[in-house]
Amino acid sequence: MITFSDRQLKIPQMQRPVYLVTGGESQFARAFPEKRTEELCVDALDMAAKLIGKTKAELKRYVHTAYYGHFADHFGDQLLGEAVIHDRLGLDPLGNIGIKTGGATGGSTLWEGFKTVASGYSDCVLCMGWERMDEVPTDEGNHLIASAADKDWETPLGHIYTGYYAVMAQRYWKIFGKEEDSFRRTMAEIAVKHRNYALHNPFAHGAKRINVDDVLESPVVAHPLRVLDCCLMSVGASCAILADEKTAYELTDNPLRIYVGAGSHTLRVADRRHMEVPLLPHETKEQYADLGERFPGGDRYPGFTGFLATRMACYYGYRMAGIQNPLEDLDMAELHDAFTISDMQSYEDCGFRPYGGGRDFVESGDCYHTDPKTGEPGKLPTNLSGGLIGCMHAVGATGLMQTVECALHIWDRHGEIHGDPERWKAFGKEKPDDWKDLSVKGAKRTLAISHAGVGSHVTATILAHPDHLLKKD
Repeated sequence: MITFSDRQLKIPQMQRPVYLVTGGESQFARAFPEKRTEELCVDALDMAAKLIGKTKAELKRYVHTAYYGHFADHFGDQLLGEAVIHDRLGLDPLGNIGIKTGGATGGSTLWEGFKTVASGYSDCVLCMGWERMDEVPTDEGNHLIASAADKDWETPLGHIYTGYYAVMAQRYWKIFGKEEDSFRRTMAEIAVKHRNYALHNPFAHGAKRINVDDVLESPVVAHPLRVLDCCLMSVGASCAILADEKTAYELTDNPLRIYVGAGSHTLRVADRRHMEVPLLPHETKEQYADLGERFPGGDRYPGFTGFLATRMACYYGYRMAGIQNPLEDLDMAELHDAFTISDMQSYEDCGFRPYGGGRDFVESGDCYHTDPKTGEPGKLPTNLSGGLIGCMHAVGATGLMQTVECALHIWDRHGEIHGDPERWKAFGKEKPDDWKDLSVKGAKRTLAISHAGVGSHVTATILAHPDHLLKKD
């Protein structure tokens, strides 16, 4: 059984506050034969500069250190790709380093930048992530991604991540879904929500008008997961600028406080040892005392159904930011919906619902921008960008994209950026006649989860408007 010392559970203490100054994204697509990776990174930096009324040259003069995230050198056929991007951005001879933590690479890049500013090493850092997934065939791309699994323990399951998650989905469906057909339809509703939200996002790669039956009738990849249950393989870049308070307010009059917590868990999924549920601030030990009675087989935490790394990232992150109850204290979230089942699991790991209750987060309408049954605002809308299923999964950029999308809501610029007809035109797209502003008006605090593998690395990034902090420094 896993146990922790008090030192290991200590909540991180920063030496000084850290702020998100600005951020940017390129367009995301399955392929960009006409654009080099460096150009996509420049596009992301250009958006970041324009958001605060600067030119790229003006913004770069503040950068002291750079962190670059990309998942696999194999995709771009370029070792040390971070050095190439750093050079093309005109940031030599500043210190820089590459980050690789699988699907969590974007979030881990932010984590490193956050600690660098908090420590005082740098007053301003660039965090940039990208992925080039169009220069290899799809089957080879899946092979490369699955190589981030434990080659001895996981690879024999099928050497494709859908296969790994299919086993988790089967187990979760049996225990917490009680093998009900209605549970499978609830999973499909997640894919419908995210693909349809992406219709209103000009950056998105996978926008598609679909319904539940479309999901359930799409080809099986690994039972019970079908094509439309799965995330995208994308190309694109995203970035964020982090700074100390003084520098942040020199650059903009509206920076956001940022907190980043992180956790991990063994790649050997079938060999994960059990432990007591690490409690989030709003939970009690008693609420999980009869978990095995209510859901036979669900008492061995985290078993094959939960992500301990996500729970630990939130355990640290919530307490760093003063989050007492995520459903009450957060206004929206971007979760790592690599598959519909991982989105469902994350509801519980993040504490939006207790373990065993994840399906209710969808069925209650809480996860929607607008509850489709009542027409009322959802309590905690998630993945309004379209997420990984509808917007993109350019792996190294994903966690950064999610954070930028969260920030746009707090800045009240989400509708402006996503609704700009010139942006749609520049991306070669036609803005839908039924385009909707999916802004969460009055958003004060948000959460972005960046997740690797079947939960090997996870970061929880919390943004808060400085006038609405929940905890004093």
